[in-house]
Amino acid sequence: MRLLALIAACAPLLTAPPAAAEEALATDRPDVVESAEVVGRGRVQLEASLAGERNRQAGVTTQVWSTPFLLRLGVSDTVELRLESDGRQRLRLSGAETGRASGWSDAAVGLKWHSQDGDDASGRPALAWLLHLDLDSGSAALRGQGLRPSLRLVAEWELPQGLSLGVMPGLLQERNEAGRRYTAASLAVVMGRSLTEDWRVFGELAAHQLASSRNGGSVLTLNAGTAWLLSPNAQLDLALSRGLNRYSPDWGWTLGLSLRF
Repeated sequence: MRLLALIAACAPLLTAPPAAAEEALATDRPDVVESAEVVGRGRVQLEASLAGERNRQAGVTTQVWSTPFLLRLGVSDTVELRLESDGRQRLRLSGAETGRASGWSDAAVGLKWHSQDGDDASGRPALAWLLHLDLDSGSAALRGQGLRPSLRLVAEWELPQGLSLGVMPGLLQERNEAGRRYTAASLAVVMGRSLTEDWRVFGELAAHQLASSRNGGSVLTLNAGTAWLLSPNAQLDLALSRGLNRYSPDWGWTLGLSLRF
């Protein structure tokens, strides 16, 4: 319902005619690999969604619903500030173990620096660096432990026949169940295809975390999805994910709306 209300409130953006020399809308969703582009000086972009996960292990079924969002504020033509969270979250356990929890997820603050433009002729990728800091700011039942920084590099190539390739390696710090800090790697690779000027699809392999079993294991998913440009300043998207090992949620989905102001 909240997503529908947001769509109704922003209807003028969804139907606005193209502005002169309007840059194409570049979002950081629904794939895991972020865009190498920033929103631009003075621009504000909100990327909001509904998301769900389902996992079954040892006779216990875990279901999670959340309302992730990313707010992007352009401070220059190469730098943006970011505020990100999984928003309101609800968790339910059923089967051999039962329970419920709900509340607000932790927030993260960060910045993105677009360090290099891509060049199709030479094969040079567009590059961006992302530095984020997760804060222990959520509800007690959902809060992480302390401050958790991460650093990621995005490289994007525009290929012939409407294809594109994105790669995003990274490093992150977290705490395990014993409260001990550890450093893990992450890596995601996405291949996209533009079917029309306004419609694209993608397939992706994502290692959200590469870590030992005592630190939560390696979280691996295979993702696929699509995105439609409703106007130069609005995008609707949908994606599904399948976990590839016992440390990953069996299934996940997301439905999102992105608006640029």
